[in-house]
This record gives sequence, structure tokens and C-alpha cells, in this order.
Amino acid sequence: MSMSSAESPALEATDLTVHYPNVPVPALDSVNMIVPKGAFYAVLGPNGSGKSTLLRALLGMVPHASGRARLSGQPISDWNRRALAREAGVVTQSESVAFPITVRELVAMGRYPHLGALQSERITDRAAITEAMRMCDVGDLAHRSLSTLSGGELQRARVARAFAQEPNILLLDEPTTSLDIRHEMEILELLRTSANGGMTIFLITHHLDLAARFADRLLLLDRGRVAAEGEPREVLLEATLKRVYGWPISISNDPATGVLHVTPLSATSHPSQDRAPTPGETRDQTDASSYKSR
Repeated sequence: MSMSSAESPALEATDLTVHYPNVPVPALDSVNMIVPKGAFYAVLGPNGSGKSTLLRALLGMVPHASGRARLSGQPISDWNRRALAREAGVVTQSESVAFPITVRELVAMGRYPHLGALQSERITDRAAITEAMRMCDVGDLAHRSLSTLSGGELQRARVARAFAQEPNILLLDEPTTSLDIRHEMEILELLRTSANGGMTIFLITHHLDLAARFADRLLLLDRGRVAAEGEPREVLLEATLKRVYGWPISISNDPATGVLHVTPLSATSHPSQDRAPTPGETRDQTDASSYKSR
């Protein structure tokens, strides 16, 4: 996807470094990344590679040791929280709700950035809530308490809340976790359609096949550093994936979809033998970063 030189990226990281206290190596190490407006951008990498930290750093949720993050052309530090919530919606990996609410009440929280203090829902708010629940197939769960939902149902309700927010940028951290095949594909197709309509999608996922199928560009992280960035065919290379995931992987064209198909192969040796630990990282941490299969 091309971007006009006069148009600011939706998301941008420049030499972005995050170093958590009492951790010997940085969680992000000089990451550079540009997400054009209206792109479907997927972030990949083994466990512990810095994917979730990157999302939080882009939103100013964790302090930067160095470098900068910009959202819609402005440094993230310049955004107030209300304006940021109107511009960007977020679906994190998990959250806890301390009080009993229904699915509709959860989805309606997505309208808070658009409402004044103590302002009741308007017709436009109710329409956005209803449409978001329809898109994520939770309309029939509207009056169910969150405590009665399955993991997949709750995840769809959380995605619906983000869509009710009607953001220009949507950041999602493994949103299809716990979803069955039908709902996983519906959510991904919804994200693809939204990107086609101009919304910027920033998706963290472990599913290499689905990233290749739906995303315009990929960012592959390895221990906090950028291992590869570009279009799927530029990033999903056998040698690159073997080096990053520590496991032999075959790349082919899927005859059903016409896109790249990623197949983990069997190995005669332990995968960690292909990936040595970095200074400050134990062998156990290296092993834990092996490929996470679907």
C-alpha cells in the first residue's frame, strides 16, 4: 500500500527502545516501523519478542528509554487520553471487569470518548453500538452477563466495543484467541474490510498463514529487534523464519487461497540448538520463544 509523502503515517516508531526495570535486555531495541493510514499491518514473532510491548509503547502505556512513537503524525506524549480514545481503539490480550455488566453495557463503553460528562446515549451512539454487536455476532448476547460468557464470546464482545468506538486506528493483540474457526475468520474478514474502508489495522498475531492472507505488510520481531519488515513475501522467508523461531519451516503457495502457506516441519534436533541465547537470556527463555503452532 502506497502513502502520499504529504500524509502522516497512522503509527510510527523511530529508534524506539523500551527497557523494563530489573531486566538485563531491552524489551524493544531500536525498533523502526511505519504503518500507513488505511493499512492492515500485522506484527509477528515468538513469545517474548516484544509484540505486546510495541503496542503499549505506541500508545504511551510504557515509558520509552529512547526513541519516539507518533500516532497520526503527533508524538504520543502530545495526545490527551480522551482525544487518543477517539482516534485509536485497542483490544488487549485480556482484561478483568470488577463489577457485573452485560454485553451491551460493555460494548456501549466504546462510546464514552464521544460523550460529555453524564451525557446519555444519543441515537447515533445507539446505532453504533447495535451495528458493532451485529458485526461481531454478539447481538443475541446483549443482555447476558459477562460472567456467563465463554472465552470466545467475551473476546467477540471486546472487539465489538472497539468497533463501537468508531476509531480511525484499531490496535488488537491476538484478538482471535479462544475463537472457533468461523468466528476467527469473520473477525479477520471484518478487519480486512475495515482496512479497505480506510481504517488502519494494527494486529498482533501468532498465525503466520492468516497474517500472510489478510495483511498488507508484516513486521517480524526477534528478541525486541526488527528481524524483517515488508510485504508478506518479503518477510515470510524460510531462512528468516527458521532463524527467528528456531524451527525449520516450509513456505509454499496455498492452492485454495493463492497466498503463502507456512508449514512447520519436523526436526531431528531440539529447536533451541538453532537459536543461541543472547547475553542476559537463559536457555530456558530461548526455548520458550520457539514457534507457537495454531
